[in-house]
Amino acid sequence: LLSRILTLFLDHRPKPHDLLTGNLALVHILMLLMTVFLSPGLFESLRFENDVKCKALFYLSRVMRGLSISTTCLLSMLQAVTISPSSSWLGRFKQKSRRYVIHSLLFLWILNLSFSSNLLFITVAASNVTQTQVLSFGNYCSLSSARYLRWSLVFMLTQVRDVSFVGGMLLSSVYMVTLLFRHQRRSQHLHNMSLSPSISPEKRATQIILLLVSFFVVMYWVDLVISFCTIVLVAYSPVVLGVHTLVGNV
Repeated sequence: LLSRILTLFLDHRPKPHDLLTGNLALVHILMLLMTVFLSPGLFESLRFENDVKCKALFYLSRVMRGLSISTTCLLSMLQAVTISPSSSWLGRFKQKSRRYVIHSLLFLWILNLSFSSNLLFITVAASNVTQTQVLSFGNYCSLSSARYLRWSLVFMLTQVRDVSFVGGMLLSSVYMVTLLFRHQRRSQHLHNMSLSPSISPEKRATQIILLLVSFFVVMYWVDLVISFCTIVLVAYSPVVLGVHTLVGNV
């Protein structure tokens, strides 16, 4: 994040890639801070009412999670535009990519801030609920069952949003892999494979793309399965909370 801030001040026209990686760095720092502040010691040290702390921390953690997924998707799309041929349909966006990235980032922040706003109404301190609590997160925060149906509906809409972004990231990655494969075939006659046993740059880039995307998608689906099971079973033990937090940060 510091590197991107320095780039912003030293270069008055930062590259779109710098804007996205800087935004991702900020989002992930805030995600880690939310995880730290939800720990027992630090939660009690915050001098606010428990209700306010629960609402703020859970709201921000879900906003940051959504921004992480959506910004990663946008970064993948930008990479696909960057390596696309100038004669292609995506190549037309290269010159205007900076303006599009700024507008897209603003849209993603507004989208995620609004999508997670329901948490401000259903998250309460555990000490303030008895029979009405549905899911208890640790010893301090719970979700009220008074709006459980509404929360379940918003949860499903949120998953549709996230699946759409992950799908966009997958499509961008498949497009990049296809371009690299075509480029390798066209330039194969320039490389004497018998004299150069090392792997080609295109193949190495393809392997890295597939590895990173596969890892991201697997972690996302594990996170989704845990979230769905807690909703259906209405259970959120401390162990499940710990695993869910770990998977989300990974």
